[in-house]
Amino acid sequence: MTTALPAERLHDEELLVIRESARLMGKSLDPDLVIREMLHLLSEFLGLNRGRVVLRRPEDGHYAIRYAYGLTRAEIDRGVYRPGHGISGRVLQTGEASIVQDIDDDPDYLAQAVDRAHLPDETVSFIALPLVDDGKVRGLLGVHRIRGRSRAFADDLRILEIVATLVAQILKLNDRVAAQTARLELENRELKWALEHGTPQQATLGIVGESPALRHALRQVEQVAGTDATVLLLGESGTGKELFARALHLSSPRRDQPFVKVNCGAIPDNLFESELFGYEKGAFTGASTARPGYFEQAHGGTLFLDEIGELPLAMQVKLLRVLQEKSLQRVGGRRETPIDVRIVAATNQDLQQQVGAGRFRLDLYYRLNIIPIRLPALRERREDIRPLVRHQLSLISQSYQRNVGFTAEAMDRLADYPWPGNIRQLRNVLERLVLLAEGAAIGAAEVERVIRSEGGAPVPALAAAGTSPVPASAVRPYLPAQSHDRAQLEQALAQTHGNKSRAAQALGLTLRQLNYRLKRLGMA
Repeated sequence: MTTALPAERLHDEELLVIRESARLMGKSLDPDLVIREMLHLLSEFLGLNRGRVVLRRPEDGHYAIRYAYGLTRAEIDRGVYRPGHGISGRVLQTGEASIVQDIDDDPDYLAQAVDRAHLPDETVSFIALPLVDDGKVRGLLGVHRIRGRSRAFADDLRILEIVATLVAQILKLNDRVAAQTARLELENRELKWALEHGTPQQATLGIVGESPALRHALRQVEQVAGTDATVLLLGESGTGKELFARALHLSSPRRDQPFVKVNCGAIPDNLFESELFGYEKGAFTGASTARPGYFEQAHGGTLFLDEIGELPLAMQVKLLRVLQEKSLQRVGGRRETPIDVRIVAATNQDLQQQVGAGRFRLDLYYRLNIIPIRLPALRERREDIRPLVRHQLSLISQSYQRNVGFTAEAMDRLADYPWPGNIRQLRNVLERLVLLAEGAAIGAAEVERVIRSEGGAPVPALAAAGTSPVPASAVRPYLPAQSHDRAQLEQALAQTHGNKSRAAQALGLTLRQLNYRLKRLGMA
């Protein structure tokens, strides 16, 4: 029979457990040391024996004994639980404490870890409390107790609730320290990489990377920057054609004059002439004042004609005349206005193919194709992905006031992905990862999940070993403005639940091209 101890001594021992637990936490945040010693205190001073802390295993989603006192190695290994299965599983599933007065009379007590034969012959109780962090159940704290003790069950439950709270805090603090350590290690690796490889070429142009393909394109920009020669930028969507156009402008003698961008794929056919060349007062209904067009706005500087392949044939004739004569007439005007602009055009289409199909004038093609510069796709400059990630991550973090980084494994996933949408897709994915990040370090699993949601190219980690993803076409096939009717657009939007980016991808269009078609058909 158990000898009763004075209530005052029991109270003193309870305070001792709390005080020593707090001292342990102040001394170290190593859960292996602190949690095991706390379980030791529960056993030594309060008779709450065979304490164990059960936590989720990341590899299979099951729960297992992570820290314990009074259990053998074999017993710890057997302590694996599924939510909803047995007493421990029920606590893990519901987040509610469970008290088993007699383990021999409760069919849900499975003796998963400790065989009944290894327990005292007396009536044994089992108490399991959930470990809750920010409203989520992380695991449980469980102990055995001899029921025939003079100490009240309520007192044991109270001290266990305190200890469970302390354990949850230790685990939370440990996670934060680990995340901070991972971030600092990542920063150290990045600094070491920068010291070994040199600072990526950014200058004032914003173009990041040192790959041979990128350097070749930049050398061509440097070679022609001092001239007024027309430049045609070729490359897939998202490769940074506008950035290169600005770099060309900023490297030229025209750097202090206007840089005007025109998206030819976003202008309705009936507005092209007035938008490019301007109009006089009264030229048409609604023209209450005269307005200079993009050419006049760019006078002395650079005019960037993006998506030049979308220019209607009728406008191609007028554009060619302006380029040849270096003067223009506003809509509704008769006076010739001289212009001094440097033309930089860009397309992700094959203009030679369009010429052969009769959709692009050969003479205009020759006029634009004086200095063609091909911009490499991101999969062709894989060595630039890491510095690009660092650069974009810095910009995004500053924009959203976030402070996150990538683990080494996550950076490997980003570097291995083929990026069919190129830098634009990389930026979008990084922005999504930063905004959805729950900690200071973004892991490989989060990267794979976001990339997988992008569709298109497979995630490298899931692809067959020894294979490389099939690269996309170097130029996107030409699609005229009338390529899709209302029914096709409505069907694509319905299938993607109104997501325009996904709908555009399904139709083989850019988002801007889709928006133009929607506006043209009155669906915007």
